[in-house]
Amino acid sequence: MIRNLIHYIFILSVTSCSLAQVNFPVPRIPFSPKSYVCYRTSESISVDGHLTEADWLKSEWTEYFGDIEGHLKSMPRYKTRVKMLWDDTYFYFAGEMEDPHVWATLSRRDTIIFYDNDFEIFIDPNGDTHEYYELEMNAFNTIWDLLLTRPYRDDNSAVNAWNYAGMQSAVQIKGTINRSDDTDIGWQVEVALPWRALRECAHRPAPPENGDQWRVNFSRVEWRTEIVNGKYIKTTDPQTGKPYPEDNWTWSPQGLIQMHYPEMWGYVQFSEKRVGESKDEFQNQSEEAVKWVLRQVYYYCKNYQMENGEYPDDINEVLEVLKNLPGYTGAPGYQTTDNLFEASLSMNDGKSNWHIRQDGLVWKKGK
Repeated sequence: MIRNLIHYIFILSVTSCSLAQVNFPVPRIPFSPKSYVCYRTSESISVDGHLTEADWLKSEWTEYFGDIEGHLKSMPRYKTRVKMLWDDTYFYFAGEMEDPHVWATLSRRDTIIFYDNDFEIFIDPNGDTHEYYELEMNAFNTIWDLLLTRPYRDDNSAVNAWNYAGMQSAVQIKGTINRSDDTDIGWQVEVALPWRALRECAHRPAPPENGDQWRVNFSRVEWRTEIVNGKYIKTTDPQTGKPYPEDNWTWSPQGLIQMHYPEMWGYVQFSEKRVGESKDEFQNQSEEAVKWVLRQVYYYCKNYQMENGEYPDDINEVLEVLKNLPGYTGAPGYQTTDNLFEASLSMNDGKSNWHIRQDGLVWKKGK
């Protein structure tokens, strides 16, 4: 059933994009987030960037990152991958980045770190695309951590004053930093985020319960550089006189050059099993497909509003496609004013339905 549903969802994605001029940015790839099963560690993790603990060695790396736009662009020129662990106190992350020339310039916390090459972590605990966390760090281990109440696309600004209280982080350079006369291997990061900080806006247990799934993604920003007088300088585009745009490489592709589309992030499933002892299979949740269907209504309505200054009274063209989805009962619901809308879709268990509104928030009513 899931395979058939994903097929219909892909058709719906294409249909919704063709119903209006695409003024509101919409992912241009099928819905296919990455997944990872995160196991427990019972040993003491020293956050030093070396990843020498036995449980780090037992944990699995993700696939190598691809371009943020997915298959629409070529694979990155340098390799990047991550691994994860957890215990009752922390959510642990390790990142490995290949780079023959490691450099950094920013040393003050909460500056805009992606002006340097950086590594980024994004976490949306309950997957509603609101109240999520972002962390950026460069090769100096300079941190920018922030909270977003909702994505920038929904007329939001970040809470830059928010901090991961109790966070630990470390960087190890495999080579030398800011030295242009040699070739480096790359750099490695290790991060421990305390559950007590993540709990602030999680709206679910933190630490998680066995089998819980959180939406998580990772990004790596990489600038083109050249060496001038022994220093790394961003390469300038002769057509614009400005540096070339940065490369964005991610674990789970976004389908557009924008990280703040949490619906495209990967799934991390937490297991109570000790890492290396045995494995759990990742469990696909049918409700995630329903949420993605509703996201198509959101994209369509946002496009319509940008063109017409109000939300549509009638979205029958989209609703007709929704009615053909297998495994769901009842007609999709939709109500609107000039400035607001709410759409809903029932689950086939007859006990719950999912909703989405004009600011992108998605939620469930019923059990």
